[in-house]
Amino acid sequence: MGYHQLDALDEQILKMVAENARIPFLEVARACNVSGAAIHQRIQKLTNLGILKGSEYIIDPEKVGYETCAYIGIYLKDPEAFDNVLTALKNIPEVVECHFTTGKYDMFIKIYAKNNNHLLSIIHDKLQPLGLSRTETLISFNEAIKRQMPINIDTEDEVNK
Repeated sequence: MGYHQLDALDEQILKMVAENARIPFLEVARACNVSGAAIHQRIQKLTNLGILKGSEYIIDPEKVGYETCAYIGIYLKDPEAFDNVLTALKNIPEVVECHFTTGKYDMFIKIYAKNNNHLLSIIHDKLQPLGLSRTETLISFNEAIKRQMPINIDTEDEVNK
């Protein structure tokens, strides 16, 4: 997990592709005043370094019938069960994120469910049998902010302040 020094061209490219992953390389090249080949090489370099992790289409959960978004804090009965629980969570399609966290939860997950009854079913029928001590559920009413992280080149002095 290394930190990579980015130059101004890398920053400009990242800002443009973060805003629109489908932007043509030639459009990026024109905006950056470099050749299309240079952009292609930079995108390849950023991908190889793991800075860019591909592009994807984002499905709107509500538009396909998933009206409930919930975050669930998971307490494990046996802390050594992390790997087994993680493997099982990967097989529950409604679980879209899983985080190992500090604080009171052993794991924190994000789930999309068709409605509250479906959410209850997921918790009761799919999560509880995994050997959980208990769960705490927060239902999201609305996602107010969702964005890419900011792309800013930090000088060494700014980083060490």
